[in-house]
Amino acid sequence: MRTSAPRRIGSARAMMRQYELVDRVRRYNPHTNEDLLNRAYVFAMKAHGSQKRASGDPYFSHPLEVAAILTEFKVDDATIAAAMLHDTIEDTTVTREDVDKAFGEEIGGLVDGLTKLGKLDFVTRHAQQAENFRKLLLAIADDARVLLVKLADRLHNMRTLQFMPEAKRARIAEDTLDIYAPLAGRMGMQSMRNELEDLAFRSLMPDAYELIVSRLEGMKAKNGAIIARIAAELTDQFARRGIKVEVKGRQKQPYSIWRKMERRSIAFEQLSDIYGFRILVDTVADCYAAVGVAHTTWPSVPGRFKDYISTPKQNDYRSIHTTVIGPGSQRVELQIRTHEMHEVAEYGIAAHAIYKDAGTSADAPVVSESRAYRGLRQTIEALASDDSEKFLEHTKLELFHDQVFCFTPKGRLIALPRGATAIDFAYAVHTDVGNSAVGAKINGRIAPLISELHNGDEVLISRAEGGVAAGGLGQRRGDGQSSRRHPPRDARGGEGPVRRPRAPDRRARV
Repeated sequence: MRTSAPRRIGSARAMMRQYELVDRVRRYNPHTNEDLLNRAYVFAMKAHGSQKRASGDPYFSHPLEVAAILTEFKVDDATIAAAMLHDTIEDTTVTREDVDKAFGEEIGGLVDGLTKLGKLDFVTRHAQQAENFRKLLLAIADDARVLLVKLADRLHNMRTLQFMPEAKRARIAEDTLDIYAPLAGRMGMQSMRNELEDLAFRSLMPDAYELIVSRLEGMKAKNGAIIARIAAELTDQFARRGIKVEVKGRQKQPYSIWRKMERRSIAFEQLSDIYGFRILVDTVADCYAAVGVAHTTWPSVPGRFKDYISTPKQNDYRSIHTTVIGPGSQRVELQIRTHEMHEVAEYGIAAHAIYKDAGTSADAPVVSESRAYRGLRQTIEALASDDSEKFLEHTKLELFHDQVFCFTPKGRLIALPRGATAIDFAYAVHTDVGNSAVGAKINGRIAPLISELHNGDEVLISRAEGGVAAGGLGQRRGDGQSSRRHPPRDARGGEGPVRRPRAPDRRARV
C-alpha cells in the first residue's frame, strides 16, 4: 500500500528533508542503511548546487521526489540511492568514477545506465527511434532497477508537466502514452500505468479529461449510498460463510473510461463497470470459495467470468473476475484475489524484487524474477544481435502484444489497439484528420478506410477538400469530445459505423 499521498513539486510544500526520506524507507525496511541514504542525499544536493527546474524549484527536488515515489514501491536501498543520484553524471560535473568511488560499482552502474537513457528522444525518425528503444531495453535487461527508476523519473516529470513549454508538453505526453505507460503495464505496475495514462490524457485532451472527471464526481455523489450498501452486504455475506475478506471499492480511471468509450462508440451513461469491488482474501482456496458465495447469493452475468489465477496474464497478474446482479439489481463487478496477488497487481515487478540487505557491498543482488521480467529479459537476449530496426519490430511488439504500431509517411509512430483500421489511425493522428478522411494508402497501395492495420504499416490518409468529409455532422472540438463523424458510406465499403479510436488527439499532422 502507498505510504502517503503523492507529493507535488511547484506547490508551497517544502523540499523533503533527509530524515523524512529515511523514515519513509524505514517503514517497510527497518534495517535500512541510513548512512548510505544520508550520503546519497548530501552528495546529490551538493552536486546539483544552485541548479533550478523550469518550475523555479531547486533541481535537487526532482531526484528527491523520484526517490520518494520509489519508496511507495518498497524498493531496496541501492535503488533509492540511485534515484537521488540519477541526474548527477548527466547534469553536473560528477563522473562515473566519482559515483563508483563514493557508493560502489553497483550503484555506479545503475546511475550510468540511467544517464544513457536520459539522452533518448523517442519522437524521431524511425531508425533513430529503434536504436533508442534498443538501448532502453538492453539497459533494463541488465538490471530491472533501471526500469523502476526510469518510470519513477517519468512519473514525476509528468506530475510537473505544466511548467514545460506547450510544444514540449505534447511530445512528452505522447511518449508517455506510447512507451512508458504500456511498459509499466507490461511489468504489472498497474498503479504506475494508471497515473501515467491519466496525466498524459489530461495534458493532450484537457477538455475530455475534465468532462469525464466531472461526470465521475457527479456519479459518486449520486450513488455513494448505494456503493456503501453493496460493500456492506458483500462483507456480511462472506462473513456468514466464514470467509475473512477485505472489500475495497474501485473506480475506473479517466483514461480507461475514455478509451472504452472510444473503442465501443458508447456514451458515458452506457458504461456499466465504472465502479467495482476488490475482494481480498488470505488464500487461493478462499478465492474460489468467495466465487461460490458470490454466485450462490446473486445471479451471475453470463460471459463475465475470467479466471486469471489458474491462467495468469503475461505480466503475472492473478485474480478472478466475475460480474453479478447485486443489491438493488445493480451490476456489480468483483475482482477476487489474495493480498499477495493484490500487491503484485498494483506494484508488479517491484513486488517481486528481493535484494540482499548489503548496502554498498559488491554482492550481486538476488532477484526473485517475475514472469513479466523474466520474459522481457529472455526476449531481449534472444534479439540482442539483431539490427536496430529489426529489434524494434520484434521486441517492441512483443512488449505491447495488444497493440499495433504504424507510421505516418514522415516517420511518426502511432500506437493503436490490435485490430485497428485506417480510420482509427486517422483519428489517432488528429481529430480533424479523422473527420475529413475519405481514403487511405497503406504501404503505398490504395486501401479502404476499414482496412485492418498490421505492425509496421505506413499509412497515408487522403482528406476531403475543406477538411470535412461529405455527410459528416460532428460536434465542436471544444466540447471535450472528439467528433462522432464517420467517413462516407462508400469509403467504408457499405459497412456499419466503424469503431472510433481509443488513442487521444495527438496534435500531429500526417
